[in-house]
Amino acid sequence: MRRVLALLALLALPPQAKDAAAEEVVLGLSQDSVNISTDFDGSDILIFGAIKRETALEADPLQVIVTIEGPDLPVTVRRKERVFGIWMNTAKVVVDAAPTFYAIATSAPWREAITDTEDLRHRVSIRRAIRSVGAEVMDSQNFSQALIRIRKDSGSYMLLENAVTLREETLFDTRISMPANLTEGAYATRIFLTRNGRVVSQYATVINVRKVGLERWLYGLSRAEPLLYGLMSIALAIAAGWGASAAFRAVRSS
Repeated sequence: MRRVLALLALLALPPQAKDAAAEEVVLGLSQDSVNISTDFDGSDILIFGAIKRETALEADPLQVIVTIEGPDLPVTVRRKERVFGIWMNTAKVVVDAAPTFYAIATSAPWREAITDTEDLRHRVSIRRAIRSVGAEVMDSQNFSQALIRIRKDSGSYMLLENAVTLREETLFDTRISMPANLTEGAYATRIFLTRNGRVVSQYATVINVRKVGLERWLYGLSRAEPLLYGLMSIALAIAAGWGASAAFRAVRSS
């Protein structure tokens, strides 16, 4: 059963600098942390807010983009090819920094929400979020695309077009589902206001994801005492196998 982990509620922002934008996101966090327990099976994040204006509403429509980005970790992407009838790793690319989770929700189709130039400047799209690649092959871009495809299929990367509801260009809300296999760390949350594909204002905050209870104890044990953790894992696997075998024999004999 999915849980509501965080609610982004309306909150007045402090005064901005002299060159503040005419339109700003009014946003806050009612919960700035997510706890992962042993029965954690994925959750939803509800986001809503408002747009504060210093000037009259303009004729060109305003759009909203919401992103949630998990911690960056290096990833090695390998390509397998059939060599003499055996599948083998023939090439690889090391992605130096790829988000473990990345979700984008927009109030319009992607092409209408932001231009390529603004995407490059603010690193909004999934492919821009992958910071850099240390390549050992010529077609390293294909490896990055393969990584994005794999993580999209697993639900770790997602582009949710038209998923942000924008009312009267003032109130907005969206819901983003997060998978069960979240990585601990700070999840950067950004909201962009765009007009004609250009970013006119943005807001950023952080949601902290952490393990608690037995999950936290096991995680700490695996880092502090890897040998003990390994022996415990083996013992639990043997016990589980013996228990299943004993149960099967009992069923057969009855």
